[in-house]
Amino acid sequence: MSLKAQSVILKSFQDLDKEELYKFLQLRIEVFVVEQNCPYQDFDDLDQEAQHMWIEEEGEVICYLRINSPGTKFDEPSLGRIVTKATHRSQGLAATLIKKGMKVINDLYSAPVKISAQSHLEDYYASFGFVKC
Repeated sequence: MSLKAQSVILKSFQDLDKEELYKFLQLRIEVFVVEQNCPYQDFDDLDQEAQHMWIEEEGEVICYLRINSPGTKFDEPSLGRIVTKATHRSQGLAATLIKKGMKVINDLYSAPVKISAQSHLEDYYASFGFVKC
């Protein structure tokens, strides 16, 4: 089965088990802090209020994002912590999650989606209709 055909998992914080949460945090630190050398406070008290969406391969989280409700990170609902394991990039996994995340937000809130992203990804996110503000 191709990775794109694998199911996308969506859970609230309350429905996550400890192992799932650990895998998200591990991937986020692996990519954002170690690989990209962007040390920041990852534990921001938004995970508890978010919906978590990811794709696994053989029990390993290879792509992840979180959906923030309106009024948590921004006034608008938002996507954040979008991350793909280095070994699984350029396969369309993040695009799959972004599109599904935007659909979840549309279904729940019927509102525009906001993101906060690194500047070098501006063109990538523009391909989904996001504009720099």
